[in-house]
Amino acid sequence: METLPRESIVDVLEGRLREDILSGRHKAGTYLPSERELAGGYGVTRNTLKHAFGRLIQAGLLETRHGVGTRVRDYARLGGADLLPMLVRHSPDWMSEVFEVRRSIGALIAARAAAKASTSQVGELRELLAAVAEAQDGDAAQLADVEVHRALARATGNRVYALLTNTLFNAYLPMRAALVEPFADPKAAYERLRPVVDAVAAHDAEAAHAAADAYLTATERIMLEGLGAHGGGK
Repeated sequence: METLPRESIVDVLEGRLREDILSGRHKAGTYLPSERELAGGYGVTRNTLKHAFGRLIQAGLLETRHGVGTRVRDYARLGGADLLPMLVRHSPDWMSEVFEVRRSIGALIAARAAAKASTSQVGELRELLAAVAEAQDGDAAQLADVEVHRALARATGNRVYALLTNTLFNAYLPMRAALVEPFADPKAAYERLRPVVDAVAAHDAEAAHAAADAYLTATERIMLEGLGAHGGGK
């Protein structure tokens, strides 16, 4: 194994181990080599290795059995949605699946918001929507758009929808520069999103569902095209 550079050694080691796990070099359910062997191979101390292990255990990729060893967790079967940001960074192929869920959940959220939104929540949605049109550039418009969707989730009255919305955004916002194309023209982005807010304001659940599905389908297509143009976001 190649000896790691000394700077940010725990970060570098964590990244190397994470990549080896996600790429399948260390397969789910298998035990890692002994700490002594791994530390020697990477040219780090066992204390550094323990720190990296601690982070990966916290991330849900490893689990330690006292007296037995450290095993790669079956994260695909047992992991939660909190792993998505890490998985998306490892492989942008995850994005199409994230968007599929985003589209389905987003349409349900819009319909539920139409049924439940209060007058003050509709007012908040109008203000946040206006911020999309007033954004100075694509990045600002994209972030303003995110706040509209967070507000839609809050308007459902169901806190789980809000958490799911946050999880999905957390999965891809770190690579948003490759996904900014739908927001490059803030006024056009505003016009695409406006029918969703209008339907929620009218308390028309069926129209809100259809408008959100159309909006998310359109932005997903543009985003994925942009991702491909950026070489998968790498």
